[in-house]
Amino acid sequence: MKYISTRGQSPAQSFLEILLGGLAPDGGLYLPETYPQFSTAELAFMRGMDYRQLAFTVLSRLIDDMDPDDLKALIDRTYTTATYSHGRPDSDFSQITPTRKLEEGLYLLELSNGPTLAFKDMAMQLLGNLFEYALDRAGRDINILGATSGDTGSAAEYAMRGKHHVRVFMLSPEQGMTPFQQAQMYSLQDANIFNIAVRGVFDDCQDIVKNVSNDLEFKKKYKIGAVNSINWARVAAQVIYYFKGYFQVTENEGQQVSFCVPSGNFGNVCAGHIARMMGLPIRKLVVATNENDVLDEFFRTGVYRPRTAAQTLHTSSPSMDISKASNFERFICDLTGRDTAQVAELWRAVDRGDSFDLNPVGLFARVKDFGFESGSSSHAHRVATIRLAWERYRTMIDTHTADGLKVGLEHREAGIPMVCLETALPAKFEDTIREALGRRPERPAGLENLEDLPRRVEVMDADTDAIKAYVARHAGDAI
Repeated sequence: MKYISTRGQSPAQSFLEILLGGLAPDGGLYLPETYPQFSTAELAFMRGMDYRQLAFTVLSRLIDDMDPDDLKALIDRTYTTATYSHGRPDSDFSQITPTRKLEEGLYLLELSNGPTLAFKDMAMQLLGNLFEYALDRAGRDINILGATSGDTGSAAEYAMRGKHHVRVFMLSPEQGMTPFQQAQMYSLQDANIFNIAVRGVFDDCQDIVKNVSNDLEFKKKYKIGAVNSINWARVAAQVIYYFKGYFQVTENEGQQVSFCVPSGNFGNVCAGHIARMMGLPIRKLVVATNENDVLDEFFRTGVYRPRTAAQTLHTSSPSMDISKASNFERFICDLTGRDTAQVAELWRAVDRGDSFDLNPVGLFARVKDFGFESGSSSHAHRVATIRLAWERYRTMIDTHTADGLKVGLEHREAGIPMVCLETALPAKFEDTIREALGRRPERPAGLENLEDLPRRVEVMDADTDAIKAYVARHAGDAI
């Protein structure tokens, strides 16, 4: 299995060769040269597997430069009931990602029972162990530079805290997260964790990470790696729970399932696209956005029009306050039939701050062939959907999951199960839960007074050179 860049100007490499690096040297994102395929008979065999067995079966098709016994041991160490048991008391944590039936044909896929109460834990816990494995073998250190709009940062830091050979430098918008999200990150006192609150929005943070990654000399000198969803291992790990969710709501491989996915950066739903490309019988992948509706606009019109930082809205589903969807490039690469020259041309326009329209080149007509649909949600919709879920299903959901449920309900089809991905627990978004339900969401044990803990964070301007200087000053600190 070799991986190629979406922009076609980087050599093909193995999984372990791309694991630590994030972006390809040409600025593109890595994809498998070809997607491995699961036959109907293989899917039938996989149906009886638990989460760890399923993870090994899927990942071993994507990772062939690790000893299989090492990969299996790493997976078994990652996906434990103890790690993923921070959700609702009546959830079956032994399933790792249990489904919750709301009504006939409508389900939540619980992805937020990990240590930071967000779906990012599903991939990040694995990534932490993969990084440690690869760095131990190579005898080297890495400085992870990431950007977060809410959940990626805490998931990365909780996965990497205390890991030898690893430092984490995480950028987050100074005003763009809830108090709970800020406290999760900024309260960590581990010596290898560095939090930087940027005076700006998430897209400023993401642009800085991309600027640093494109400075190949700096990247090499300071051993810069990435854990954002531009990292292929993150996306690969997320593919697993689509298989698990499918098996939990179907009885045989002749059935199709639709998934509705709250999305800002396109990483979560990109994993669903890859699962579909690998043979999972997915009928529709429904992209749910908030008021920052760049992706919804594309799937309705064929025009991809990223917004500026000034145009990005602060919403009550802040992890989706994103106007440049990094992982979208992976899907467009598949949409073009792996025409990497065309992808590179399209993203040159994006990097200039322009938009692109796929209608004149005939590509937008192919989007339906990949099963994509979309919809958007507003604050009023979120509040109404949180109330609906509580009153009709006796299930409390967070703001992002509310975006997904609202849009998922609009795209249901008779006879096709609709699985809405739960991306965080309501404890992380207390203000909106109080507005919707007049009550405080329950918190898992140990997190009752999280906001009162001492904080360790640096506030800085959205200045790439200043961030690089900060990383350079701290990159040599003892791990």
